[in-house]
Amino acid sequence: MEFAPAIVAKLRERASRHGEISELLLQPEVASDPKRFPPLLREQGQLEESVRLLGRVEELIGRRAEAEELVGDASADADLVDLAREELEGLDAEEQALDAEIKNALVQDEDLARDKVIVEIRAGTGGDEATLFAADLYRMYTHYLEGRRWKKEVLELKPSDVGGFKEIIFAVQGDGVWRRFRFETGGHRVQRVPETESQGRIHTSAATVAVLPEAEEVDVEVKTEDLRIDTMRASGAGGQHVNKTESAVRITHLPTSTVVTCMDEKSQHKNKARAMRILRTRLFEMERKRVHEERAAMRKSQVGGGDRSERVRTYNYPQNRVSDHRLGENFSLEQVVQGRLDGIIEKLEEKDREERIREL
Repeated sequence: MEFAPAIVAKLRERASRHGEISELLLQPEVASDPKRFPPLLREQGQLEESVRLLGRVEELIGRRAEAEELVGDASADADLVDLAREELEGLDAEEQALDAEIKNALVQDEDLARDKVIVEIRAGTGGDEATLFAADLYRMYTHYLEGRRWKKEVLELKPSDVGGFKEIIFAVQGDGVWRRFRFETGGHRVQRVPETESQGRIHTSAATVAVLPEAEEVDVEVKTEDLRIDTMRASGAGGQHVNKTESAVRITHLPTSTVVTCMDEKSQHKNKARAMRILRTRLFEMERKRVHEERAAMRKSQVGGGDRSERVRTYNYPQNRVSDHRLGENFSLEQVVQGRLDGIIEKLEEKDREERIREL
């Protein structure tokens, strides 16, 4: 077989970029720059696999050329020709295996290696029942995170009067967290009989989930002059402290009109730090989307392009099933709500990989 020219060209492009970065990292002004050096080093590491694969491709191309030349040489020794034919047969299998390995490597988005995300769950339509569903989703994810031993930190929480969540924002850190958890982004819907329903009628409620790779300070620059920071008294639970201290912080990013409010901590300083983490991540997500749109008009497959308005899953309690609409498959509700999401996630990863390969 022959390697597709477009795939070889892509490998060479990435190998060339690896060489450029290697030269940049040797420059003293770059090596001493805390904003430029870490992302360049990370990008270099992500490109090393392409350099290795290009070396394998060029080696196999060279071996095939030599074997074909020998087979076509009428004056060549017959035993050598037989060995060359055997070499060509073996090369077919090696090339097919390498072709699959290359495609898998090329569809790996550089962001997939990120090990920190911020998850935002918000109650949608359905009133109190929607807030209870948002809390159920949070518990489901907590079970999943605990099973993988990922670290979780609640950044902001807005409880409802019935014990649910109007909104909860939390950070997660762990190996492979963005690669696996990104598929939860979208609209989640529940069908069940609410506890407050006296006639036993099934209600449909909704919540939205957004999973965003957490931005590091080197990923996005936030200028002080672009921010308006307001302090206020926190509202909600908190006892006397709520009424006496202006600990809540609202940060507005003026160029984008992005607003983040944090009030869970008693310390204004801690609330400000949390708000900045969320703001930086939201701005980073805006930039990621802009770059994707410029490069490829924003890939929007059935697996999902990260749109939180897209309905991705329905949790049907009367029929004890969970339907993932991107896969067109049903799963055990009892298993899923206990955080056993690997079966769904692995199928979504495989579907995503296949679609990325088709787009190469």
